Amino acid sequence: MRLLVYGINYLPELTGIGKYSGEMCEWLAKRGHQVHVVTAVPYYPEWRVPEGYRRGLYRSETTGGVEVRRSNLFVPRAPSTATRLLHLASFAIASLPRVLGQRAFRPDVLIAVEPTLFCTPGALVAARLSGAKTLLHIQDFEMDAMLGLGMGKAGGVGASIERWLMRRFSAVSTISYSMGERAEAKLGDGRKALFFPNWVDIDFVRPGPTGDLYRRLWDIPPSTRVVLYSGNMGRKQGLEIVLTAAAALRGEADVLFILVGAGAAADDLKQAAAAQGLSNVRFHPLQPYEQLPELMALADVHLVVQRRGAADAVLPSKLTTILAAGGNALVTAEPHTELGKLCEKHPGIAVRVEPEDAARLAEALRGMLALVDTGHRRHNAIARAYAEQNLDKERVLERFEADLITLVNRGAEHG
Repeated sequence: MRLLVYGINYLPELTGIGKYSGEMCEWLAKRGHQVHVVTAVPYYPEWRVPEGYRRGLYRSETTGGVEVRRSNLFVPRAPSTATRLLHLASFAIASLPRVLGQRAFRPDVLIAVEPTLFCTPGALVAARLSGAKTLLHIQDFEMDAMLGLGMGKAGGVGASIERWLMRRFSAVSTISYSMGERAEAKLGDGRKALFFPNWVDIDFVRPGPTGDLYRRLWDIPPSTRVVLYSGNMGRKQGLEIVLTAAAALRGEADVLFILVGAGAAADDLKQAAAAQGLSNVRFHPLQPYEQLPELMALADVHLVVQRRGAADAVLPSKLTTILAAGGNALVTAEPHTELGKLCEKHPGIAVRVEPEDAARLAEALRGMLALVDTGHRRHNAIARAYAEQNLDKERVLERFEADLITLVNRGAEHG
């Protein structure tokens, strides 16, 4: 097949959507498919374009057997609702000539990745010009997330536009069952909806590493119990609650909170921790991907934190890695969300508390940390078994490849 993928995030971004889009494209290329990508220069999660990508509006490269066409874009220093919208719109405008220029490639399927919704009109036009089928892959319901986080009345108008655009695609895929139900409601036609979850390389990320590498690097004694948050430090996570919990547990012996990553809220969090004198909190930048199993093994408790109203629209990708490592996770989620349902359906897979409840979070942490045997740390067998059965990279991508083949073999409808 000839496949064209159109989305704002891509490798070398190592967290979030860029990681999954990049791994998907390179996997499909290794299977013998011709894959072209129209994307932005890397900027996430630091919200900063690396020096080597700053010059010029366009650049092209070949990596992992994939032809990648990049466009520059506006990247705000301090993302807000208004600057995020400008950021997304700038990519849609700058990349439009690039995606329309793929007409000569004549893709069989054009895969548009949401975010960003701004790119979907251009994707539909490009597909019509080239005769491609269209698939909208939704990693985030960005308009629903805006509404859930109270980010303005514009989200309501955007949600209506989103539904109209979604119905023009040949198929729509989502990364969770809750998101799939939402997609079906927006589409009004369940036959178009596909399940395409995020995955993890269960052979690479697995129980076994001791975490000693990072204990040596960061001077952490074996007796110290570590609470780890690793990933994007954005506004929607509401990581201030972690600092509140750290303050409540500062009297606990040998407990250390470590936050690894970058994002729009990182500097504010560091300043807040310093202002509160939280000596039991440390910050570190994103770590090399090849050391991910060691980083996962460092944690006695993993945190998956989000604000109320966000968890139903956004399934945290970091959870797949935690499950594969057999990590003991504490998640903040409402019962009706995908995370809430996961915890209910698979008792023991993680501990759930209500979002934005610092007292419950601290209480749950005390309980989980009390169970840690620092002399013989054990992995969560329930979490690992779930990852093996549901999140294996090869199985997930093979199913998606089969869905693409079925889509290509349908009638002449383009969406």
